Amino acid sequence: MVLALAACDPQQVADQAGRRVAASVVLPVVQIDLPTPLAQKATDCIVQNATAAEVQALARDVAVVAGSSTKATIRGIATRPEAAACFTANGVPQVRP
Repeated sequence: MVLALAACDPQQVADQAGRRVAASVVLPVVQIDLPTPLAQKATDCIVQNATAAEVQALARDVAVVAGSSTKATIRGIATRPEAAACFTANGVPQVRP
């Protein structure tokens, strides 16, 4: 098991942790418009398509109510073609800008 942990890329581990925190910020925002099962799928698509800088920005809002800047970041990510394709693949209704 020690060998498996040693083989982990610290940057990848940090990115995954940041994305989990970002997801905890995104989900409540998305749940405003979608029921929880769809909101979870949409959140996964949004977080998967966020840049590292966006993940960091979203993660800064953990444990607080998302403000207008955070909501704008989420909407911007959600309207990207890659996120739209992910929504379609997961049965999530398209987001309107």
